[in-house]
Amino acid sequence: MGKFLKTGKVVLLLHGRFAGKKAVIVQNSDNGTKERPYGHALVAGVDKAPLKIRKSMGKKRMAFRSRVRPFIKVVNHNHVMPTRYNLDIDTAVKGKISVVEQSKKDASKKLVRTMFQDRYKAGKNKWFFQKLRF
Repeated sequence: MGKFLKTGKVVLLLHGRFAGKKAVIVQNSDNGTKERPYGHALVAGVDKAPLKIRKSMGKKRMAFRSRVRPFIKVVNHNHVMPTRYNLDIDTAVKGKISVVEQSKKDASKKLVRTMFQDRYKAGKNKWFFQKLRF
C-alpha cells in the first residue's frame, strides 16, 4: 500500500482531547522511533476556529474574533483520518517545530499561530479554518 500520510496532508483527529479537530501533518514517521515504536505523526491543528465577523463590528472586535488558537501534538496513525486536502507548509516552519521540551513546544505553537493567522487573513484554505459540523 502506498504512503499517503505525507507532510502537508490535512487530517481529522479521532481520539483524545482534540477529537473532531482538523490538523495538518508537519512531520511523519511511518516506521516509528525508539520512544514510539509505531507509526505516528507530528500534527499542528486548529483548537479554536475564528468566529464570524460582521460589517458593524469595530476593528478591535474583528481582530479578537479572527484569532486562531492552534495545538501541536504527536498522534498515532490509527487515530487520524486523512482528507483529500493538502496545506503547503513553509520549509522554514517544518524544521522549527518541536515538542521535546515545553519551552520549545510553546515557541513552536507561537510560530504555528502566526502561520495559521496569516493564511486565514489572506483567505487561503478557508475549509481548514471553519468549525467541523457533524
